[in-house]
Amino acid sequence: MERREDVRDLARELVSIPSHESEAAAGDRIAAWLREHTDATVRRDDAGDAERGGNVIARKGSGETSLALVGHHDVVPPDESQVEDGEYVVREGPADGDDGDEDGDRRLYGRGSADMKGAVAAAMCAFRDADPPQGLELVFASFVGEEVGGVGARAAIDDGFAPDYAVVGEGSTGYSAPGVTDVAVAHKGRRGSTLVAEGTAAHASETEAGVNAVYRATDAVDVVRELSFPATEVLGHELSGSVAVTGIEGGSAWNVIPERCEVTVDERTVPGERADLERAEAIAGVAWTVDQDLPPMACDDAAFADAVLAAARDAHETEGEPAPDGETADGDATAPGDGLSEQVVKPHATDAGWLADAGTTCVVCGPAEPGEAHTATESVSLSVLDRCYRIYRGVAESWAG
Repeated sequence: MERREDVRDLARELVSIPSHESEAAAGDRIAAWLREHTDATVRRDDAGDAERGGNVIARKGSGETSLALVGHHDVVPPDESQVEDGEYVVREGPADGDDGDEDGDRRLYGRGSADMKGAVAAAMCAFRDADPPQGLELVFASFVGEEVGGVGARAAIDDGFAPDYAVVGEGSTGYSAPGVTDVAVAHKGRRGSTLVAEGTAAHASETEAGVNAVYRATDAVDVVRELSFPATEVLGHELSGSVAVTGIEGGSAWNVIPERCEVTVDERTVPGERADLERAEAIAGVAWTVDQDLPPMACDDAAFADAVLAAARDAHETEGEPAPDGETADGDATAPGDGLSEQVVKPHATDAGWLADAGTTCVVCGPAEPGEAHTATESVSLSVLDRCYRIYRGVAESWAG
């Protein structure tokens, strides 16, 4: 069977399976496909609650070094236009705004096409077809609950999931140039926190009788505004974070001195650096709590990052050429992207952060482009799915640690 059609057909099938409320059906299909098409050891764990259905983890080959192809099969809730009669709407067509040329690049539309069932399909087919070098265990993992704080990745890590290396298939296409699939060697994390200012309520006509929590909160906001943004360098690439107040709420009535005020803060973290938000607690009556802390990622092995970059460049250069075994071309000569793949940094947190935090050497490489995920018109280039298959297989067959 033609590899290209395998990737595309599997992507269409996975995107058609609803997985915003429960990932169980999507996970069932992934596990069944792997058992049918590979001789790998396939297991489900109990990550998350029962409705999630657990992670899917498959292994083949053996050795002292392990390489994982990693994705997730949960999605954010779909837009109403992406659902019809309770089923996900999946369609294929030219990019919105194109003239519909059948010979041009075509895209798969539907919730989860970009984030990230298309990449999961490419990784599954690459896992099936790859012949890993001696001494390498090849792992495929698709996690649940990535969209709600990395539930599946964290559970897998707690259960001993610890590959030496991982390629996480989140989006890295279109960073260095439109249509080019790059390799992200670092990404930011996210720390969401709350500053709570406490005061003393009083009638607003007697301001001296109370302590205004809003004033304390605004003093804390001034501290946040003066903080330096965290910054670092990863494999020669600069990565800068940010800190921003994103909400403030306080007061109970127009004629009452407020006794409580809450300020929400969004911080984009970088490896090894955090903003000193604790300084806000120097304001009397102000307490700081962390609500969410998604870790950043930094690749700690230049040789691995270079190997994935070499596979990405090879996949670009050989698009449209016949496969080595004489089958139909794995790549598509109409694939987007004019230029060489580059190493880049990515602004969004992914499960690579959890893996890297646990000791796995990671990069991010996948078909989604900036601005596609979570949208009402979410889509992914079918040609770039083919390309990612070639990248993942290329890494799996060339990297030995």
